[in-house]
Amino acid sequence: MWTWLFFFCVVLARAQATYWVARVVTNQTLLHTSPTTGWRARVHRWLSGETANRGLRLVQRWGAPAVTVSFLTVGAQTAVNAGAGVARMPFRRYLIAMVPGCAAWALVWTTIGLSAFYAALGREVTSWWGIVLLAAAAVAALAGIAVRRTTARTRQDTPAD
Repeated sequence: MWTWLFFFCVVLARAQATYWVARVVTNQTLLHTSPTTGWRARVHRWLSGETANRGLRLVQRWGAPAVTVSFLTVGAQTAVNAGAGVARMPFRRYLIAMVPGCAAWALVWTTIGLSAFYAALGREVTSWWGIVLLAAAAVAALAGIAVRRTTARTRQDTPAD
């Protein structure tokens, strides 16, 4: 029960964030700006790209049921939630379609999904090599974060020409 609730809250937050970012940023980013660098440029490219357009077309064709069904697919969920935001689907309609989809997604992941994950990786992670691999991955991640911070700090400290 608690695991299902956790997964439900995670997917609910993610779906809401995708919908609202697409809805708010679409108006500001696509209509009023044309950024060339940074996260705004990446969001602009993604929202004007093929993935978001595919989600928009699905929402325009099928409406709210596309949102619900998207939670049972692989790869379409984010595109459809963003498409609903881009299409400015009324929030009440979006919420009514999203909640059952989130519930189904959480059910799938807390039953079939976690079982498959543990079956595939559970045995390997607890082996000697699995522990070494996880430790190496953690060290690599920490090193990557340190390098990024150092590079960003160096760029800030370098005077402009």
